[in-house]
Amino acid sequence: MEIKVSLSLPRDSVSVPVIRHLTTQALRTLDVAEDCIDDIEMALSEACTNVLLHAASGDEYFVSAGVDGLHCVLEVIDKGHGFDAASLSALTAAPSAEQGRGMHLMKQLVDSITFTNRAEAGTIVHMEKCLEWRNEDAVGRRLVHDDRELPPTARPAYG
Repeated sequence: MEIKVSLSLPRDSVSVPVIRHLTTQALRTLDVAEDCIDDIEMALSEACTNVLLHAASGDEYFVSAGVDGLHCVLEVIDKGHGFDAASLSALTAAPSAEQGRGMHLMKQLVDSITFTNRAEAGTIVHMEKCLEWRNEDAVGRRLVHDDRELPPTARPAYG
């Protein structure tokens, strides 16, 4: 089972803290470990900020965040002109640079990231992070796991 939320957001700077707050609070409610939440929050902020900086003016963008029990899956989709992620990832910004470190930072914060360029239709940033729980009885584990999928030592104590 998966828990997922999807939002359509205006391309406005206020949308970044809104989606970050909603995602963070949802993950806290599910008892995801704080360090894991921090990584997800930062990666999501970077992806959304890139939309604000690089997508076409006035366009809305879409964010989905889902938890499947093992991973948090995030997608940030814009309607901009797209970009060549391969050529940009070859460029590295200096550690002291004010800009240009977002892609590298996202790659360090999540376990998997892909950029799908859709020429003249935008970009999809797909990120996955393995979840770490606050405890063995985390709410999120109970909601999304079927006992048959978990090894005996990982079965949550609920009932």
